[in-house]
Amino acid sequence: MKKFFPVRGHGDHRLSIKALVDTLTEEGHIPAGTAAAFLIPARTSAHGKTHPFNAIAPQGWRSQINDELIDVEWLGHWLGAKVGLAWFHIDPLKIDVASVSGVLSHGYASRYGILPIAVDATSATLATAEPFVRDWEDELSRILKREIKRVMANPEDIARFLPEFYNLSRFVKQAVAQSGTQNNLANFEQLVQLGRTGNVDANDHHIVALVDWLFQYAFTQRASDIHLEPRREAGHVRFRIDGLLHAVYQVPPTVMNALISRIKVLGRMDLAEKRRPQDGRVKTKTPDGREIELRLSTMPTAFGEKLVMRIFDPAILVRDFAALGFGPDEQQRWQGYVRQPHGIVLVTGPTGSGKTTTLYTTLKQLATEEVNVCTVEDPIEMIETSFNQMQVQPMIDLTFAEGVRTLLRQDPDIIMVGEIRDRETADMAIQAALTGHLVLSTLHTNDAPSAVTRLLELGVPPYLVSSTLVGVMAQRLVRTLCPHCKQPGTPLEAEWNALVAPWKAALPKTAYKAVGCLECRNTGFLGRIGLYEMLSISNELRRLVASVAHPGLIKEQAIKDGLKPLKLAGAQKIAAGLTTLEEVMKVVPSDFD
Repeated sequence: MKKFFPVRGHGDHRLSIKALVDTLTEEGHIPAGTAAAFLIPARTSAHGKTHPFNAIAPQGWRSQINDELIDVEWLGHWLGAKVGLAWFHIDPLKIDVASVSGVLSHGYASRYGILPIAVDATSATLATAEPFVRDWEDELSRILKREIKRVMANPEDIARFLPEFYNLSRFVKQAVAQSGTQNNLANFEQLVQLGRTGNVDANDHHIVALVDWLFQYAFTQRASDIHLEPRREAGHVRFRIDGLLHAVYQVPPTVMNALISRIKVLGRMDLAEKRRPQDGRVKTKTPDGREIELRLSTMPTAFGEKLVMRIFDPAILVRDFAALGFGPDEQQRWQGYVRQPHGIVLVTGPTGSGKTTTLYTTLKQLATEEVNVCTVEDPIEMIETSFNQMQVQPMIDLTFAEGVRTLLRQDPDIIMVGEIRDRETADMAIQAALTGHLVLSTLHTNDAPSAVTRLLELGVPPYLVSSTLVGVMAQRLVRTLCPHCKQPGTPLEAEWNALVAPWKAALPKTAYKAVGCLECRNTGFLGRIGLYEMLSISNELRRLVASVAHPGLIKEQAIKDGLKPLKLAGAQKIAAGLTTLEEVMKVVPSDFD
């Protein structure tokens, strides 16, 4: 035990596999026979290079005391409690990389295997996987003139993020040095001259490396969007993950401008044009080799161009509808809509509710060798080789309506119109449906029945709406509870009744609540799932639409015909333990009585 817990001053030493296994055995966590059988191959294979945690964790042992899996996290908490060090999970999204990388040099950090994770005016916190190696502590405290605080962390995380943090910081510093100036902007008038001054070259190899890192990092963090936002003092990089934005990094204005310019070059956008919004796209690969598309959009702001990149993973298109959140009944109804030979099928919901994913997944399944599937979009969201895609070009009068008119001369079977925005587009979609084509499109309405009212408001004759509309689906996305940490909890009965009234859905015996763990970054949620509301056009509903009935009557009849409102769909997801009442209430419309 003495060699495992040495008295300070008797010399620093690294952890050993044998010392850890012996202590686990003495405390009764693992049987002695298991430890002895493991130690012989461990000594011959480690050669002093494998950290003991990484040698023990893959064995899959469970503690004989509490039956917990002895993995790296377990070992870290167990050892940390013995040596008086907290266990810290390194989440790069929650670390100010620019600040901590300036605390000590890359070489010094690598020599001792320590990673700075926080710094302020009086202290610096460093993560280590070797609690008994401390000869750097006093020396660093004198150099930094700060108190040194130590925490324990996963050795694999330290080995991964140490070069990543320092390389990122080095790229930024060298890019700034290349520009020869920090160029702080004070007002919009100075910004106008930015494009005419000498700044960091977009093709500078440091900027190229930064863009590569940005893309790869976004993919590994499951980001759906990347935001590059210029500000007066520094540019902000943020990722949207599971619907929420997370701050990632801050870079000097000159570097931010160069980053945006580099990405505009990759997206074949006009590099000189900074006053007008532009769209573009980039195709690249994830670290594991999957192809990914990014849709680019720029917007002029007071401090420069803002760039947002929407990330589209083609792998989504091969997922089944159950993975998107469709229940058996919802999937059957949706398939019934899109398997019709002709008519209009609409998907409604706000921006970011998953409409594009639903439509592309559907078209991917419908686009067989026997049918001609064509789309007209603004812009094309994802390039898909199994159907023909056309992009709206307003500058040459290629509108949605003109696009549909063109597609009708292309012998289509199925047409997807990105959005029905005006009377002309609605008329062309109606004409396509009347001439024997299946038309899929989107509208921005709160719920499915309101799509009928929206078409009438655009000026489409009621008899045409009633004769061509096949079905409408409204959808929303809600965050799903993390399966690793969710815990049982009962929603308040009054809140439940407010959600499901007047449908009188039974209160679930067990609902779950968000807790938070390492897998979900302590948010309690991991991923998102869809809520769906299906409106089937029955004969009675057609009669009401043709007679321009009050919207309330249309909703009543839709419910009689089997429509499950979004609130009820959300209640079912709560009862299934997939999400929470609070998440559902954030996204469902509140005006459906």
